[in-house]
Amino acid sequence: MFARLDPGLLTAAGFTRLTALQPCPVSPTGPDGTVEREQRRAHHTARRETDRPRPRRAAFAVDGKCLRGAVRADGRRVFVLTAVRHHDALTATLREIGAKTNEIPEFAPLLDTLDGQELTGSVVTVDALHAQTSHARYLVEGRQAHYLLSVKNNQPTLARQLTNLPWKQAPVLNRSRDRGHGRDEVREVKVVSVDGLLFPHARQVVRIHRKRRRTGTSKWQTETVYAVTDLAAHQASPAEIAAWVRGHWIIENTVHWTKDVTFAEDDSQIRRHHTPAVMSALRDLARATLHRAGWANIASGRRAHTHPAATLTLHGIP
Repeated sequence: MFARLDPGLLTAAGFTRLTALQPCPVSPTGPDGTVEREQRRAHHTARRETDRPRPRRAAFAVDGKCLRGAVRADGRRVFVLTAVRHHDALTATLREIGAKTNEIPEFAPLLDTLDGQELTGSVVTVDALHAQTSHARYLVEGRQAHYLLSVKNNQPTLARQLTNLPWKQAPVLNRSRDRGHGRDEVREVKVVSVDGLLFPHARQVVRIHRKRRRTGTSKWQTETVYAVTDLAAHQASPAEIAAWVRGHWIIENTVHWTKDVTFAEDDSQIRRHHTPAVMSALRDLARATLHRAGWANIASGRRAHTHPAATLTLHGIP
């Protein structure tokens, strides 16, 4: 049955159902009353986030994932492309990538399955692989949405344009510092308005300088990244752009990481027809459901619903 299912339709049905449910607030303890460090940390983070202004626009992160264990008989690997909503980590749409193609031509078909009311006016964040002129035109002209695209050396002409902008004269417009998971990170954001950039509809370029160090050490590691957006200065502030850049990593740090570590997705050797992609969609649906129910630690939530003794307790049986 799974081999014949459409993983995209399954994901869309799950997204529709979960968005109709009121999310449970993250409490200091798990929904079953267990005391857990990650749950407590997520509760404190959520309380801090309530004091910060949220971006005015919804955002979706698009990224691909290889299902490493699902190797076909002819040696081909299975890939899926997904779009995840930033603020609640819900997967809005998923598409299995065909054997004779890659992520780039599947970008528009993936978002074509997303309802116009969801995408219109929102921001789509993608990594440097998708810094394509066709993607920018599709979002702005075809879907009345906006883009925030990372730019690296896979687009050498565009990357050279961005690095040669007058950054020394540009002031730091947003600075933030975070500590957690054994790391200390400082981010400085500069934004320059542009006109005539060799990229469709480009209005602003952002430069983010990151410094990281392990807690208790004095050695910093630095990284500078660039991104371009079609949003003008009055449509997106530096703080909002910085929030979207950080929010993009939810697809890696929350969605893909959980499926790999908690659900051991890369170890699965299921490979028949659509079954690998369908199983990936089901794992993600389980993750999103537990998160919606108030579990910060998905592994803890999974144990609470699968361990026989815990399952009986959840249903009121001592």
